[in-house]
Amino acid sequence: MSLIPKKGNVYVVDDDEAVRDSLQWLLEGKDYRVKCYDSAESFLSRYDPREVACLIADIRMEGMSGLDLQDKLIERKSPLPIVFITGHGDVPMAVQTMKKGAVDFIEKPFKEEELLSLVERMLDQARGAFATQQEAASRDALLSRLTTREAQVLERIVAGRLNKQIADDLGISIKTVEAHRANIMEKLNANTVADLLKIALGANTPAKAG
Repeated sequence: MSLIPKKGNVYVVDDDEAVRDSLQWLLEGKDYRVKCYDSAESFLSRYDPREVACLIADIRMEGMSGLDLQDKLIERKSPLPIVFITGHGDVPMAVQTMKKGAVDFIEKPFKEEELLSLVERMLDQARGAFATQQEAASRDALLSRLTTREAQVLERIVAGRLNKQIADDLGISIKTVEAHRANIMEKLNANTVADLLKIALGANTPAKAG
């Protein structure tokens, strides 16, 4: 049996200890795993992007603000869903965070049910993003096994080019194209062209010389 609650991880970043304690009590009571931080800097130094999680952050904090924290996560290409806690006067600022991808914002004092609903929505989003990342990493690992020439041949197969056209494009013989196709199929564990398309589409084809 897993020691990690099935509902997922929730990060709380707020410089107000009472707010952190209140959120931790509420969320742990609903079977979430909660990690609290008293500053954005502290959170960023410990954040593990491999965890399926969501973030609740105050928009105004000593030091780095919630807006600055969001910018840092965007720089890191983090898929972490965020909801911001705001005071009444912070609504225009909160709208700005949503334009940058925040899931939502809630005003103090917030309703527990509203927050819990947002957390569940964010974790659903995080699970989807994590699954997509895993699939992309798996594809990239397969594609990285191709040589530069094999990647060029695959690119043309995906574009619907025939062997003769690929040979003309690359200045090689049809037999060489066929040999490359066979190697590509083997390296990517593909049995059909449809399998190749599934692996290649939507992914960059990192290639090594060879």
